[in-house]
Amino acid sequence: MSDADKPAAPPAPLGPPQREKPPREKPQRFRVGGDQKPPSLEHEQSYGYGKSIDAFDDDMEKQLQEAMGGLSDKDLYGDPAEHGGRGAQSGQEGPKKGKVFRIHGPDVFIELPGGRTQGLLPMLQFPDGVPEIGTEVDVHIEGFDNANGLLLLSRQGAAVHASWDTVAVGTTVEARVTEVNKGGVTVDVNGIRGFMPISQIDLYRVEDAAQFINQKLLCMVTEVEPAERNLVVSRRALLEKEREVNREKLWAELKEGQILEGIVRSVRDFGAFVDLGGVDGLIHVSELSWERVKDVASVVQPGQKVKVVVLKLDREQRKVGLGLKQLTASPWDGIDEKYHHGQVLTGKVTRLMDFGAFVELEPGVEGLIHVSELAPQRVRRVIDVVQTDQQVQVMVLSVDPAQRRISLSLKAALPKEPESADDESEEDETPGEPPRPRTTPLRGGIGQK
Repeated sequence: MSDADKPAAPPAPLGPPQREKPPREKPQRFRVGGDQKPPSLEHEQSYGYGKSIDAFDDDMEKQLQEAMGGLSDKDLYGDPAEHGGRGAQSGQEGPKKGKVFRIHGPDVFIELPGGRTQGLLPMLQFPDGVPEIGTEVDVHIEGFDNANGLLLLSRQGAAVHASWDTVAVGTTVEARVTEVNKGGVTVDVNGIRGFMPISQIDLYRVEDAAQFINQKLLCMVTEVEPAERNLVVSRRALLEKEREVNREKLWAELKEGQILEGIVRSVRDFGAFVDLGGVDGLIHVSELSWERVKDVASVVQPGQKVKVVVLKLDREQRKVGLGLKQLTASPWDGIDEKYHHGQVLTGKVTRLMDFGAFVELEPGVEGLIHVSELAPQRVRRVIDVVQTDQQVQVMVLSVDPAQRRISLSLKAALPKEPESADDESEEDETPGEPPRPRTTPLRGGIGQK
């Protein structure tokens, strides 16, 4: 075949001529422990005009240092709270003080220190009503709304707008008691049906839960399961949290002689416990009234508000002794002007002891008849002379206002029988009868046969 008969070669593609690639050398393997030396990387590290990568990194580091010189971490990375950082989302930075600068419907906008940071509070967290512009409030940062560029805030102890998407364990919500059922009450939390055990309604035992029906209570969420539509709340958990906060503050302010107002929480045979707002104190039965108290419940009842006086403080044992009778006038004031030696009075026997009997002269004032003053003759048992609740006439022997003691005598108040002079004269004039002569011989003796 001639050259003319051969097919024509395809046209060469347009563009710069392609260089033939040098054959790729197969990388040599380096075996650890062998005699072979590791391959040199000098060729691979060359860059640009022959400058190595290490030299380029040194230049870049030098330029960055010159550009960022004098800038703080906050200037470089910004405030974590503004970007929804971990501290802002967890609310662990502590409370911040802000000012209300705008109100729009159910939203209250708060301006925080710095001038460029703004947050949002729901109107639900202002139970006292709509706040005025410029009002200062203490808030906690809960998170950051990236869509609107606002911090999500909350007030300590304030309720949040509850929904299955937002409610979580530890959240404070407002619950309305709707009905009483077995073991507790049913509550409504913004349309969510929940349950509160009867032991979680108050700090102390609740006998009748029906008294809370239709009441709105601030509670803490203790259990939530959105899939099962299960919500359990506790008012007691929130009250205990507030109580713990107030306890240390109250202990620092307590002092003897201070007059406080509290609530009677429980009644015992030996006295009553009063909640002073975080600290419990005891009113002993002897400090309830100037009169002798047989039944504590006759003076105070659980739930009653009372004013008390701090009598004794034990900061190590955390015990507080309270008094109730000290707020009323004492019947012993001016007692020495009312009673004096030799005065005969009428009183009621209140107690019998081995050493005598106590007699009530007036409410709150008692005197003692010693066993030696009960009767002219020797008395072995007090009950043989007087009995409890018996009305007796006594004579005042002594009065000691400082020790609050009055000594009484029963035998000294007994009426004396008048002696007749005629009877004594007749007994003297009447001659005595002579003894009768003995008609029988005496028996016995010695020497008889």
